[in-house]
Amino acid sequence: MERDSLTGEVFARVIGRRRSAEPGSSPSPETRRALAEMAQYRTRAPKGVFRYRSHEEANADRERWTVEAIVAAHR
Repeated sequence: MERDSLTGEVFARVIGRRRSAEPGSSPSPETRRALAEMAQYRTRAPKGVFRYRSHEEANADRERWTVEAIVAAHR
């Protein structure tokens, strides 16, 4: 068992080495680039609250939005 000194988490098995930045240090350029890429993620689901008469209607909308996102990603 290994305990993380920063978070106190206990790990039964650690594969490789965990590298954590020093508290208060700036993220590396590659970390900033990865965060910027993740910020561009879109679900294609419109914002708002939706009310459906059935689960089937809700699932149909979710599937349509997923297909639209896949098509847009491949363009």
